[in-house]
Amino acid sequence: MKKMLMAGLSAIFLLYSCNEKKENSTENSNSDSKEAVAEINKPQPIHVYEKGGVKVNAYNYNGLEYFLTKSNDTTYVVNFWATWCVPCVEELPYFEKLNAGYADKKVKVLLVSLDMHKKIESNLIPFIDKKKLQSDVVLLRDPDADTWIRKIDTIWSGAIPATIIYNKNSRKFFEQQFTYEELEKELNNFIKP
Repeated sequence: MKKMLMAGLSAIFLLYSCNEKKENSTENSNSDSKEAVAEINKPQPIHVYEKGGVKVNAYNYNGLEYFLTKSNDTTYVVNFWATWCVPCVEELPYFEKLNAGYADKKVKVLLVSLDMHKKIESNLIPFIDKKKLQSDVVLLRDPDADTWIRKIDTIWSGAIPATIIYNKNSRKFFEQQFTYEELEKELNNFIKP
């Protein structure tokens, strides 16, 4: 464990010292370095489900929190959903359309499944495959919902669908089903022209 920590710290030091040597570094290379450091800090999933070429990483709340608190130049749209939730499934195409249409504007969509972990290989993975979902999908596998629901947002009752849109400057929580127009309008409040 100590060796892994030292290797990680060495990699971080190396990233920063390499950047200091580049007197004419561009904003993009600085952004790339920050993203590389963030990848080093990315939590390991508690379980990886894989079937037919589709992979879903499962996280407890502590691991998921990493995806809810990034502070860079990207705007994140995080949707909490499940395959058994009809309103969730109805709005998924809108998140997919947003993911495809805004990728060049530094927008990333993350779909956080709340499906039961025993149904991942029989329900969630076939659903992802059938619908050809392109957004990142992770599973929140944490039985202590009374704790993590309030950590995600103090006004959240726990009902789904629910969505967070955030960037380094702002954050907004929605406990509702979206139309594409509503979702795009809310996103555009976060994106500077």
